[in-house]
Parts: sequence; C-alpha cells; structure tokens
Amino acid sequence: MTSQSENTDSAATRLDVITIGRSSVDLYGQQIGSRLEDIATFAKSVGGCPSNIAIGTARLGLRSGLITRVGDEQMGRYILEQMARENVATDGIVTDPERLTALVLLSVENDETFPLIFYRENCADMALSEDDIDAGFVSSANAVLVSGTHFSQANTDKAQRKAIRIAREAGRKVAFDIDYRPNLWGLAGHAAGEERYIASRGVSDRLKSVLADCDLIVGTEEEIHIAAGEEDTLAALRVIRDLSGAMIVLKRGPMGCVVYPGAIPERIEDGIVGAGFPVEVYNVLGAGDAFMSGFLRGWLRDEPPATCATWANACGAFAVSRLLCSPESPTWEELQYFLENGSPHHALRQDAEINHIHWATTRRPQPPGLMALAIDHRAQMLAMADKAGATHERISAFKTLAVEAAARIADSRPGYGVLLDDTFGRKAMDLAAEQGLWIGRPVEEPGSRPLRFEVSQDIGGRIREWPLTHTVKCLAFYHPDDDAALKAEQAGKLKTLYDAARRAGRELLIEIIASKNGPLVDDTTARVLAELYALGIKPDWWKLEPQASPGAWQAIEKVVTANDPWCRGIVLLGLDAPEDALLEGFAACADIPLVRGFAIGRTVFGNAAKKWLAGDIDDGAAIADMAGRFGRLAEAWQRLRGGTAA
Repeated sequence: MTSQSENTDSAATRLDVITIGRSSVDLYGQQIGSRLEDIATFAKSVGGCPSNIAIGTARLGLRSGLITRVGDEQMGRYILEQMARENVATDGIVTDPERLTALVLLSVENDETFPLIFYRENCADMALSEDDIDAGFVSSANAVLVSGTHFSQANTDKAQRKAIRIAREAGRKVAFDIDYRPNLWGLAGHAAGEERYIASRGVSDRLKSVLADCDLIVGTEEEIHIAAGEEDTLAALRVIRDLSGAMIVLKRGPMGCVVYPGAIPERIEDGIVGAGFPVEVYNVLGAGDAFMSGFLRGWLRDEPPATCATWANACGAFAVSRLLCSPESPTWEELQYFLENGSPHHALRQDAEINHIHWATTRRPQPPGLMALAIDHRAQMLAMADKAGATHERISAFKTLAVEAAARIADSRPGYGVLLDDTFGRKAMDLAAEQGLWIGRPVEEPGSRPLRFEVSQDIGGRIREWPLTHTVKCLAFYHPDDDAALKAEQAGKLKTLYDAARRAGRELLIEIIASKNGPLVDDTTARVLAELYALGIKPDWWKLEPQASPGAWQAIEKVVTANDPWCRGIVLLGLDAPEDALLEGFAACADIPLVRGFAIGRTVFGNAAKKWLAGDIDDGAAIADMAGRFGRLAEAWQRLRGGTAA
C-alpha cells in the first residue's frame, strides 16, 4: 500500500475537516428520462458520500482532507488527481495494489426514480483498515466526518472508530453522516441501489454505538430511523438525544431541515427550522452530500445553526437542480451570489449567471499567463507549401518541428502553449501533450466572413470528441460598424459556439480581428466585446490584435472586468508583424494587468517554414530559428511583466 501526499504541508497546517469512507467513480447516464438499460453515454465524476463532501467543503473555502482507498489504476489516479485539483488534502488516500476502484452506474429515469448499480465487491475503499488511519493526519484537522456505510464491515468499522478515538483524544470534533444505503449493508439486491430504507436491528445497534462520540449527527427521516432503531421520527430523535449530546440535523428534502441543538421538542417543527429553496428537482442523488458540505461550512466556522441550515439547504438546492454529484457542488462565490440575488429560474441549471460563476470558479487550474506559438494556420501554410513546391503532407511534419521549438523554450515550465489545427496538426498535438504544453484548437473555417465552422456545423458534437484539456479557439473578423445582418449572423454563430463549449466542458478562446474590415480606433475593439458580452458570450480568453493606443487597452479592460471578472485574460495576436513592431505592441499594454500573454504565429515560424518547405534548411535549423524567435518574444514579455508570464 502507498499513501499519497499531494499536499505536503497539510500535516503541518491544520485542516478544517477530514472525511472518511467511500470513494468511487460515478458514471451518470446523460440521457435524462431513460432507463439505465437504454443509456448510451455516461458522464464521469468522483462519487461516494465522504469524497463528495470533501470536494463540497473545499469549494466552500474549508481546508479539507480525505481518508479512503483507491485502486492502482486509471480510475484511482483520476480520483487522486481530481482531489488535488479541488484542493483536497490527499495524504490519507491509500493506493491499493490488489483491488479496483469502486464504480457506480446511475441514471435519472424520472423525478422519483434514480436507478443505480454499485460495483464495490472487494473494492479498494471498502478495504480501508485501521492501519490506514494516521494519528498525525487525523489530529491535524479540527473535525473528522465518519459515514454510515463504512460501519457496515468489520475492517472499515474499526478504521472509523480508530479515527474517532484519535479525534476525541486530540480534542477535535466528530461529525456523523448517517448515509444509509441498505444494499451496501447486504440488505437488498444489486438492482436495489436506490432503496433508501430497510429496517434492521443489527444496523441500528451498530450505528447507535457510535452516537455518543459525535458532536454533529445528520440524516434524513429514514436515516434517523435506522440510527435509532425507531420508525417514528420524534421517538427516533429522542433515542438519539438520550445517547448523544450532539447537534442533530433532520433533513426533510424540499421542506428544508430542522436543527436540534438541545432537547427534542414536542413537535418536529419546533426545532430550528431551515426553510428549503423552491427549485426544480432534477436529480436527488448527491443532494445530501452538498447539504452536509454547506452545513459544515457554517458549523466549523461557529455560525448560528440557522445560518448553517440556510447554507446547507442552498447547497442542496444546487445539487438537486443539476445532474452530477461532486461536480455540481457550489463554490463559495456561487453560494453567496445565490443567497444575495436569488434566481428567476425554478430550474437553477438554466440560470446563465449562476452557471457562469460555477464554471469560472470550478474549471481546471491554469497558470495566470500564456505565451503560445500559434501554428494553427491552414490556408497560409498551404500557400507556402505550394509556392515552395512541397507536398501538403510536409505541412504536418513542419508543425511537429514548431512544437519542438516551443517545447525547447518552455523547458517543462507552465504558461507556455501552442495553437494547432485538426487538418495538419494532429501529430503535433500528440507531441505537445507529451511536452505538457497548453493546447488550443481552431474551429473556424479559415478566412470565413460571415463566420462558418470548419468540418461540421454541429460544433457541439465535434468538440465533445476533444480532450478536456484542449481549449476551443475561434477567429471572427468582426467590426462594430459592420452591417447589422452580418453582425447578427456572426454573433449568433459565436453564441452557438459558446453554449456548445460550456455544455461540453471545454474552455473557449475567442479571437477578434477588426482592423481587416474597418478603422481601428480607441473604442473599436471595446465596442465589439461589449456587443458580444450583451449576448451572454463570456469566453475564458480573448485573443486581440495590438491596439491603437493605451486608451484603447484601458477601454477594453473596462469592458471585460465589468462583464466578466473571472475572465482568464487577453493574449496578443501578431498579424505577421515584424518582431520590433510586436515588441512595441507588448510595451503599449505593459500596464494593463488583464493582458496576460501572447499567441503569435508567422512572426515566429514564417521564415523557417518558407526555407524548410523549399528544402533550404534541415529540421535542426528550422527548430533553432523558431526557438530563437519564440524565445526572444517570451523573454521580452517576461521582462515587461517583472520576470513572469503574468
């Protein structure tokens, strides 16, 4: 067994909470309203109650960790990598070389039927043992969260009880998510994964023995029943209160929740009531985990129970209104926006502003700046090859040399990338991925005005086939003084692309060139961006031409920051300008923080391409020429920005 330590300082810096238990890969059917038998495609995400809560609390600003096991295979590595991306401490995740990572298949058949199948026979997370519980790691957190399923087997039961003992001895808090799934206790068949309640004296006795050590106990009415061994809710609450002084939270679905810090009252509703949020229920799976994340955010920050309940119910509302589990948990920024502004949509997943905040605050981390070699040219490369008398197949080989040049300058450092096309750049893409370069891919038909997509107008279907790490890039020749019909057509195409990129979970870079079709004055590009923002188009990156003056850059920055404070930034394009002119362009925007790099092509590769295609220089000379030009631009940019790409 090997323990991972992605966050090496987590043992020294106290965490807020460590969750313990299930960790799986969830495969969600993407055809809503379909039987699991008829599902054609699945979306992958991290699942399992404690894993979902670790992610959910981290997104809400808590310092979170996870104790579990994963397999020594691709799915196990996926969980480890995703936890690291979510800023969850992975010191407690053990890699099991003998067992596979747990899997779950799920579908949404209707608003009351959610069939799911657990693949967890002898799986890694259910092999968690006492030896996996490190006292130093557990005591580094203010609280540990244990979950019901991991009391279902002797080894996992012992592991959680050891964590509880360590936490109590260190003066830490213990939270208990009852998390009752009868078939994981062997009380229902494989096809009964959605079954929520089967009475069992054995299960109740096991869970009751945990309650005295808990400071927080959370469950639905059915879970409160199983934990107490009583099927009347008030009676069950009183049994739990007799055994534990913990704060008890009763989850009531769309009715919200009720919190009982002390004695159990005569009526359920006489506790501290947290009202639910009236939203469409799209999928109830994962709602409890999001709820728990929200409650923990308040509880571990010593907020009043009513505030904890409000945050918990709001997080649960986000979860039921979306398809997946952990990916749908809100971030702190998203939660605060919702609590302050609400939403005009009963179906929260249709709220464009909230969706954008969610996307921008959960997308994969990237370096703050980008220096890219743009070699996605198709028409220009064809013209060069024809002029040199070279075959078109040679273009693909040249683009691979360009990637080698970019990689030489990058030297494995972050913040460098390439723009590459599907037509001639497929082999070069493979090399760029191996070298760890950022990759952007064009979708526009070269030179099209009005804008057309290359290959197919079914742009959503096309980009769904791309790796998640590839950024969609689209060039539009767009001037604010264009004919109204032309502008409407081009903007409509960009909106279609934006919507497709968001649905596919790919980042988007929009390149605007206005100077080819009208004058470029101080407000030209700013007007273009304002028009596109007004349509709800919010790309992750803008790629813009050098501007006429510092005032033009200030106008652009004002528009971007007013419409999308989460925009990654602007990169400069080159338009085949001489190197000296580009350096002047760099200097002109040196005081604009939102300009965060460049993506320049022919200035870097043009000379080498002409000579190499004509047979006048060899591979090494071509690489050296491009590396020299790209390196000089990178050095100049870094000098202007104090030695960094950003």
